[in-house]
Amino acid sequence: MWERFSFYGMLGILPLYLYYSVADGGLGMDKSTALGIVGAYGGLVYLSTILAAWIADRLLAPERTLFYSAVLIMIGHLALAVLPDYAGIGVGLVCVALGSGGVKANATAVLGTLYGEGDDRRDAGFTIFYMGVNLGALVGTALTGFFQHTVGFHVGFGLAAAGMAIGLIQYSIGRSNLGAASRVVPNPLPVSRRPLVALVFAGIVAVILLLVLTGLVTAENLGDVVVWIVATAALVLFVMLLTSAKVNGIERRRVLSFIPMFVASAAFFALFQQQFTVLEVYSDERLNREVFGWEMPVTWVNLINPAFILLLAPVFAAAWARLGDRQPSTPMKFAIGTGVMGVAFLCFLPMAGGTGNTSPLLAVVGILVMFTVAEMFLSPVGLSLSTKLAPKAFLAQMVALNYLSVSLGTALSGTLAGYYTPESEGSYFGTVGAVTIAIGITIAALSPFIRKLMSGVR
Repeated sequence: MWERFSFYGMLGILPLYLYYSVADGGLGMDKSTALGIVGAYGGLVYLSTILAAWIADRLLAPERTLFYSAVLIMIGHLALAVLPDYAGIGVGLVCVALGSGGVKANATAVLGTLYGEGDDRRDAGFTIFYMGVNLGALVGTALTGFFQHTVGFHVGFGLAAAGMAIGLIQYSIGRSNLGAASRVVPNPLPVSRRPLVALVFAGIVAVILLLVLTGLVTAENLGDVVVWIVATAALVLFVMLLTSAKVNGIERRRVLSFIPMFVASAAFFALFQQQFTVLEVYSDERLNREVFGWEMPVTWVNLINPAFILLLAPVFAAAWARLGDRQPSTPMKFAIGTGVMGVAFLCFLPMAGGTGNTSPLLAVVGILVMFTVAEMFLSPVGLSLSTKLAPKAFLAQMVALNYLSVSLGTALSGTLAGYYTPESEGSYFGTVGAVTIAIGITIAALSPFIRKLMSGVR
């Protein structure tokens, strides 16, 4: 809860901090560059989950990786709050991205070790965990946005750091209750190979620094660079799984069935994550945020989605349980989620072409409810699907592919945002929405073929 409090609290004010003028407390970046950085940052968070999972599996174990990742997040938020200008952005975002990836990759694993096999309390425990995630997102966005709106950006970043500090204190107090299973390294890296691995990591860091120092990677093209890195990583991983001698015929067909699901997931998140890019700008420049004479902070629009998740998640869970075998297949759920997401963007069209803060708040609330409905169809089942389709020898790598689809979509949300301006919003929302609907329709049409490739997985 506290990690999500700090993460979403910071993410809600980050785009504004980057593109607001210096006079308004920001850095005065070009808007498209700022939104590209936000998308790239989000993509790197999910990309870093793969590195964090490897560290937990080979070096530190999930529990220690989780703890040190949380410390790194707090350091990142402190850097954003204390260090001036671009130094704070550089140090802060790198630390928070790597730390958040570590928490995402290991919190679920640690929680799972609290319950024995067949323990009936497991689902209830994960429900509490899921509620904590959304409660943290809701409260963190509300408080951080309020303090940024009334006091300033650095106070908002400081509040995110304080939230993470509280979370660390709370976790440290209860840490001893965790069982030994969470501290076991599943596949220890031999001591003899550690110098080589350290050398590889040092080489990667050196290459990154060289690219930045030579100007090949800049703030302006960072979003595009992350998109290409993630897309290349996904392609390499798919090829590796499809050509491995350890993968049998049925498993290979299942990996093939995940390709259209990967595309649908990336398309979905390319739109869904625009809550923190395009929709942030839209809320700032086009949305009428006055409520009974009081102007709502820009970032409070980000409260709508987690609030409706809290309301709708139990409804969807009950519906799937009641429908049982009659519920839509996973490919159809992906198709519906992607299609609804595209329709939500088309719903901006009646308000396109206006000037100033004239778009009605209730209309945007309705659109964000559609975001949430789409999310319920696709997001919760993506990770589960990757585990069901995974070859026995490559479970972790298949889960990594799911994270890469989220990473690619999140990075694309920043790249696409570079094409948005209030003047072009009609063509922007229309094109992005129509393309995404077309992807959803294609997935639906291919659903029988995909299910056949899934070889018994529903």
